Amino acid sequence: MHYNSKTYTVESVTSGHPDKLCDQISDAILDECLRQDPKSRVAVESFGGHGLLVIGGEITSNAKVDFAEIGRSVYKNRGYDNELKVVTNIVQQSPDIAMGVDTGGAGDQGIMYGFATDETPEYLPLGIVLAHKLTKGLEHLRKEGKITWLHPDGKSQVTIDDDRIKTVLVSCQHDENVANDQITKEITEKLIMPVIGDVSGVEILVNPTGKFVQGGFEADTGLTGRKIMVDTYGGLIPHGGGCFSGKDPTKVDRSGAYMARFAAKNIVANRLAKQCLVSVAYAIGRAEPLMVEAINENGDSIPSLIKNKFDFRPRAIIEFLNLRQPIYLRTASYGHFGKPNLPWENIINLS
Repeated sequence: MHYNSKTYTVESVTSGHPDKLCDQISDAILDECLRQDPKSRVAVESFGGHGLLVIGGEITSNAKVDFAEIGRSVYKNRGYDNELKVVTNIVQQSPDIAMGVDTGGAGDQGIMYGFATDETPEYLPLGIVLAHKLTKGLEHLRKEGKITWLHPDGKSQVTIDDDRIKTVLVSCQHDENVANDQITKEITEKLIMPVIGDVSGVEILVNPTGKFVQGGFEADTGLTGRKIMVDTYGGLIPHGGGCFSGKDPTKVDRSGAYMARFAAKNIVANRLAKQCLVSVAYAIGRAEPLMVEAINENGDSIPSLIKNKFDFRPRAIIEFLNLRQPIYLRTASYGHFGKPNLPWENIINLS
C-alpha cells in the first residue's frame, strides 16, 4: 500500500484559511494549557464564520486560560482586523475516558498512519512539499510587503504527472481594485517560479474564478479538523479519520500518528526502505496497540523493523517524543510533517 508517485494531485492552504484559523486557535489553547500545566488534558474544537467564533470541548487542567482572548489574538495575528463575537463552552473531560488514560491507556480507539519517502529531503512526496511552499510563500510575500495587495486567505494545488510537475494552481485573496493579469503576473514571477523553478511546460492557474476578495471567516465558515489531508500526506496514503489539532498527546489520534511518522521516517532515513507506511491501532483504555504494521515501497510487510525498535504504548510515546511541550501551534498550518525541530522529525541511528 504505497502511493503511486507518478500521477497525483495535492493541495495546501494558508494560515489565513478559515479551517486553518480554527486549527490554530485550538492548538494555541492547547499550547497555553501545556505551558502552565504540562499534564493538561485538552480536546478543543473551534468553529468560526461571519463574525462569530465558537470554542468548545473538554479540558482538565490547572491552567487559567482566556479562551476568547487567544481566539481573537490568533485571528488578528493572521492578518484580519474585523471584530469577532466569541462564545465558549468548555467542560471537564469525561471521568469514564480519564479512567483509562490515567493508567497509561489510549484515550480512544482508532487507526493511525505514518509515512515517509526518500523522494525529498523532507522525506515527503514532492507535490506535498511544493504545495506547502507555495502557500507559505503567499504568507511571506504578504507579511514582508513584497505583494501589497495580498490578503491572508489562499490555497495551492500541485499536480504531478509521470513524475513531472504538470499543473500549479494558486488562489489568493486580494484587494478589490487589482487586475487579474497583474495578480497572475506577480504570483507567477514572485511565488511560483522561485518555488517551482523552470515552468516551461507547466500549466499555471492563478485565481481561476477570476475574483477572490472576501476571505477568512468573512467569506466562509471554518472548523477544527477539516483539513486532515493538508495536515498529513495529501491523501496519498490512508488516514485513520481523527484530526490532530486541539488534542493533547494522550489522544492517540495525535501521538500515535506522530510516532508512526517517526518510525516510518527513521526506517527510510536509515536506508532500510525507500518508502515506508506504518499503521497502528488502539483500543480505548488499553496501552498495548492492537496492531503495528509496516510496509515498504514494494508492498512487503516489514513489521520486524519497527516492533523491536519503537514503543507504541501511549505513555511511552509521550515520554520518548517529549510531547507535553507547547509546540503545537507550529503544526497547525503548512502540515505536521517535514518541518525541522519537531520531535517526531528527528532522525536516530537504528543500527
